[in-house]
Amino acid sequence: MDKEKIISVQNLTKKFGNFTAVKGISFDVYKGEIFGFLGANGAGKTTAMKMLIGISNPSSGEANVAGFDVHTQAEMVKKNIGYMSQKFSMYDDLTIKENITFFGGIYGLSRIQIKQKIAQLVEELQLKEVVNNLVGSLPLGWKQKLSFSVALLHEPKIVFLDEPTGGVDPITRRQFWEMIYTQAYKGTTIFVTTHYMDEAEYCDRVSIMVDGAIEALDSPKNLKEQFKVDSMNDVFLKLARNIE
Repeated sequence: MDKEKIISVQNLTKKFGNFTAVKGISFDVYKGEIFGFLGANGAGKTTAMKMLIGISNPSSGEANVAGFDVHTQAEMVKKNIGYMSQKFSMYDDLTIKENITFFGGIYGLSRIQIKQKIAQLVEELQLKEVVNNLVGSLPLGWKQKLSFSVALLHEPKIVFLDEPTGGVDPITRRQFWEMIYTQAYKGTTIFVTTHYMDEAEYCDRVSIMVDGAIEALDSPKNLKEQFKVDSMNDVFLKLARNIE
């Protein structure tokens, strides 16, 4: 049986005046896959992600995300995905419980569902002692784990993570990736950008953007074999920096 496509992209392009930031990229992402979306700063990956999550209109090309067309159904795309931004996106001056309640309302959950989700997250993240504390008082690692969990409140088919582990310590990064694996195992598709090349090794498949185009797309194992190197960092250097 064919794998279920959650994202399907054909010749997706974004122009700003005479500058083409994303140059006709094409790829598919499948249910339950951890898909790494890599590229140096300025490579176009953030612009591409903005089109996929429905907040930037493509100049040309096609993209279907979670069953919806990004051109004509951008609002439905937004409602049916989870998103965690590079910068922590919850409200520091609200408590953990208030943040979960607020975002649950945005995602259209009922009061009963929100109450159930609060109980679930308190148990899963061991937040019982701090659930009524301001989010601003939490360490960054805890904020990131909470933000990821809140992005999944409405049980989306796919969650987009924009450099989710930036600035956190290695132990917390590992714990965060264990959460990612758990969700992928449940069938949630994870679309993640990262500048940590060791994290690229954790992905099922990785695409690498260079100057607005996808220059490589395969499993980490196959990419390392293709470029005859021992690490994803070396693959990245060969592609993005032209280092032999």
